[in-house]
Formats: sequence, structure tokens, C-alpha cells
Amino acid sequence: MGEEERLPSHSEEMQENKEVKNGIFGCICTPFYWLRNLVKELHWSFVFGVMIVYGISQGLGGALARVGTQYYMKDVQKVQPSEAQVYSGITSIPWIVKPLWGLLTDVVPISGYHRRPYFVFAGMLGVIAMLFLSLHKELHIVLALLSLTAASASVAIADVTVDACVAQNSGFHPSLAADMQSLCSFSSSIGALVGFSLSGIFVHLIGPKGVFGLLIIPAGLVLLVGVLLKEPRASVFAYEQVNQNFVSAGKAMWKTLKRPDVWRPCLYMYLSFSLSLTISEGMFYWATDAKDGPSFSKEIIGYIMAIGSVGSLLGTILYQYGLKDYPFRDLLLWAQVLSFLSGMLDLMFVLRWNLKLGIPDFFFVVIDASVSQMIGRFKWMPLLVLSSKLCPAGIEGTFFALLMSIDNAGLLTSSWLGGLLLHILNVTRTEFDNFWIAVLIRNIMRLSPLFLLFLVPRADSNFSILPDEDLKSKDISETRESDDVELVSLVKSTDGT
Repeated sequence: MGEEERLPSHSEEMQENKEVKNGIFGCICTPFYWLRNLVKELHWSFVFGVMIVYGISQGLGGALARVGTQYYMKDVQKVQPSEAQVYSGITSIPWIVKPLWGLLTDVVPISGYHRRPYFVFAGMLGVIAMLFLSLHKELHIVLALLSLTAASASVAIADVTVDACVAQNSGFHPSLAADMQSLCSFSSSIGALVGFSLSGIFVHLIGPKGVFGLLIIPAGLVLLVGVLLKEPRASVFAYEQVNQNFVSAGKAMWKTLKRPDVWRPCLYMYLSFSLSLTISEGMFYWATDAKDGPSFSKEIIGYIMAIGSVGSLLGTILYQYGLKDYPFRDLLLWAQVLSFLSGMLDLMFVLRWNLKLGIPDFFFVVIDASVSQMIGRFKWMPLLVLSSKLCPAGIEGTFFALLMSIDNAGLLTSSWLGGLLLHILNVTRTEFDNFWIAVLIRNIMRLSPLFLLFLVPRADSNFSILPDEDLKSKDISETRESDDVELVSLVKSTDGT
């Protein structure tokens, strides 16, 4: 009922701002009007929560963590490129078990709350993991991996809680599904831009462990979100119902997953990511350690990744304002083709053809990074929107987490296969003669998902994929009293006790 009352206001607001969106001034103001519309339609607290989790925890914190971890593995733990590639996959395992976090937030309230305790737990876990990493001078690789995995779990738990809200709102506001994913992407890209810009400087000044110390701040902010979260408390909850809720959620997930219009795109998501091999750690070692390589400094590495984030942001803008209404299948086809073509820039760089063409290393790699990140975002956005439209009501968090875990399982497979490829080709800290072959194989594999596009529906972001009865299912939602989650106003929190 409330949703039906809000939807017309979105149309009216769009008409109200139609004249303002003309000209240069309109182009500048359009993002602000877009954000204002989202705040009116979805409540400011939802928008604020997305910005904290996606922008600060995942974007800025993720950027600092990525560069810090790469130098930590290379300079502190002194591991080989293939090992670093495998270890990066291990630390991503918490993202593969996201359905567990989603299931817990959906069906197991703590002290009557479904969201607040999980934010608090995620923040505390991240703070403890970062403190442990930053304070120990010589940490065994096993303990280091456990700490990095715990920190990854912290971000994943916070992420799945926000994803539940996004998926839930996508069901209530199908016309805003793409806009919500764009908001998530904008926040993540801007946060990553800032984080990568500072990452190299911080690694140079305070070292990788010092960067881990700084990451206590994003984790603390996640904890703060849990403290400020305004969530109606369930009056009574019988914990003996937990088992029944788990069974009901499992049945609802299995029922949805058995549908051909659901499992087919899920299969595509996994295969498209796993077949696109990841050799990013090998590229990092080559760019910093190889004799014939560019020997980039820590600051340069950070700047390159920051410019790559600009490309990611441009990809989000391109999708939001020009491509979101195109069919998923068409977008993914061009994304894979462009991904193959952008990979050829890596091959030219590794073979040093850019120098033969008179193009300096930094200028060439900046173009390469921005183009590849833009295309990566161009592929990721329609998959996110598609995933949000496959979630049945009542288990939005769990099912969206399941879909994201399928993507992350594909990325894990890609990372481990990439590590195996580097090992087979004998790419080490000092030996890079066969690295160009690894890049070439990776590029060819990027074309293989083209043969799987028949698994993707022809629909676009404006159409519902699940039948109405699935979107309105109440098998699980009946066990919860609240559908909406809000954040307490910061002004109110200072006025209160």
C-alpha cells in the first residue's frame, strides 16, 4: 500500500525536474536531483546506509586493503605470485558463504532485531582483525590469512545486510531497481577512487601493517551503523521457530532456484566469471619487480588503481544514463567482447609494444586500467540488476546473497585457475619470461562466455522476471513484523539520551 502511494511521486518528481535537466547546468545538477529523488522514494536513511557500507567500508576500505595486502604478501610475507593469487582467493571465501549471513539476518533475530546485531558484530570483527594484523611484527602466514579472512567476513556480513534492503526495495519499487544498484556502484566507485589515491602514499609512509591499522576506521563506522540503526523490535520471537524458519527459507530458495528462469542465469554468472581467468597478482609482481618491467613505485600503483576507479565510475554513469534499459543479453555480449579487446592492451604492455610505439608506461597503463575497469563495471551492473530481480519476497537477503555467492565462487575459481596457470608457466618473483603467454590465454578465455549467453533472459531492467506470486510470497516474511529498516537521524541521536 505504501509502495503504491510512493511510486507516483517519483514520476511527478521526474516531470518536475524535466526542464532543469537541460543545458550544462542541468547536466551538473542531474546527479543531485537523482539522489534527491531516491531519498524521497526510498527514505534518506536507506541512501545513507548504502553510502556507508558501499562507499566507506567496501570502496575506500577495500581499496586500502587491496594495495596494502598486495605489498604485505610481496614484501612482508615474501610469497610467490602464484601463491599470492591463491591466497587472495582464500580470503574471499566469506563472500562465497554469504547465503549463511543472509539466512541469519532474515530468520534469526537477536534481542528482537534482524539487522542491528549483525552490523555490530561485523564492525567488531573487522576492528579485532585489523588490530591483530597491524600490531604483530612477524605473523605466520596461516595466522595472517585467518586475520585477512576474518576482515573479509566483516565486510561481507555488513554487505549482505544492506543487500537485503536493496533487494527488498527492488521488489517494492521495480522501476528503481537499476537506480538502487547505480547508487551502490556510485558509492563504491567514489570510495575506491579516494582509497586508491591515498593507498600508495600510505603504504609508502607507514607500510602495509600501518594501512591495516587505518582500516580500523571503516570497521568502526560499520559498528556505528549498527548502533544508529532504527529497526522496529519484534515483540515476541520464539527461538524454537528458528529451525522451522531455516527449513522454510531453504524450501523457498530451492523452489526459486529450480525455476529455469533462475538457475539458467545463475549458471551463466558462475561460468562467465570462472572462465575469465584472474592473473592480477602476476601483473602486480611484473609491474613492480620485473627487470624489463616498468618498476612502478607504491605511489604510482595507487594512482593507477585510482584512475581505474574513475573508469569504474564512468562505467556506472554510462550504464545509468544510457544503457540500463537495454536487454541483459545484449549488454553482456558487448561486455565480453570489450573485455577481450581491453585485455589485449595488457598483452601489448607486457610485450613492451607501447614503448616501441613511443607511449610511456604510466600513460599507457592509465588508459589500460581505466578502460578495463569501465568495462568490468559495464558487465557487473546488469548482473547486479538481474540478480535483484530474481529474489522472492521474505528471503531477499538470503537469496540475493546466494546469487552474489555464485558470482564470488566464480571469481574464486578464476583466481585459483589463474594461480595454477602462473605456476604451470613458471611465473615467479624473478622469472617472467612466460608471463605474456598467461595474459594471452586469459584473453582468449574471456570470449568463452559468449557461447553461454542463451542462458541469460532477454528481459531488461524494467521487467519482472519472477511471477507475481513469487514476488508476493509470504512464507518467510510472515515470521517478521517489519519490512522497512531505517537509520536513526544523527540529529536525533545527539538530542536523545
